[in-house]
Order: sequence, then C-alpha cells, then structure tokens
Amino acid sequence: MVDKRKTILFLCTGNSCRSQMAEAIINARLGDQWRAFSAGTEPSGYVHPLAIKALKEIDIQHEGISKHTDKFRKMDFDLVITVCGDAAEKCPVWLGHGAKKHIGFDDPAKAIGSDEEKIVVFRRVRDEIGDEIVVFLKNYV
Repeated sequence: MVDKRKTILFLCTGNSCRSQMAEAIINARLGDQWRAFSAGTEPSGYVHPLAIKALKEIDIQHEGISKHTDKFRKMDFDLVITVCGDAAEKCPVWLGHGAKKHIGFDDPAKAIGSDEEKIVVFRRVRDEIGDEIVVFLKNYV
C-alpha cells in the first residue's frame, strides 16, 4: 500500500527542542495527513528532557533523536519549515527538495532559572507550535 501522506521536515540548529516538538506534535495530531521529521545543522546529540516532559504533559510520547540535516539530503519533502525564532540565531538553509516556509519560535533551551521556571517556557513554545503549525498545515494546499 502506498503512503499518501505528505512529508514535512522541521529544521533548526540543534534539533533538541523546537523541531523535535514540532515533529512529535504533527505526527500525533495530523499523522493521518502528514509524516513529520526533524533535523538540525548542528545537532546537539540529544533531545532536551524538558521538551520530552512538555510533550508527555499533552499525552504525546516522543523518543526522538537529534539528527543532522545530512541524513535527509536525498529525501524529497512536500514542505520544509524552519522554526528558529531569534533574528540573531542562525536559521538553517535547506538545500534539498521541498517548498520552504519559516515559522519562528523562541528557543526554550535558552530559558534560565529553575527547572520549574524553564518548563513554563517549554510549555508556551510547545503550545505555540501546536497552535500555529497545526493551523498552517490544515490550510496548506
């Protein structure tokens, strides 16, 4: 059976928070229409534990791994979304196939304070990703 779902790649620099949460949320909420992947130009080598915790709080189990963009260079995507937020941040440029879109979010990995204070930022970014990207993809032609 041929998979008719569209494919999407979420890109950021470290592939530890935003792109991981976007991948997990889209696979959980729109998995019947989209197959989501994520990668970074300078992968951190881990998925941030607070990103995993923030996803678990909304009943999404995610065991992603931080991946380099090179892993996907030969794969064609229907859409590639960069999720870097800060204008000073280096947002990756995708040189492969696929329509490109930028939807930026703050980097929760840069949150300061206790874990209780940091998780508030992770939740906010998680919810923004869930709202903005889900709505965008539902209307994507």
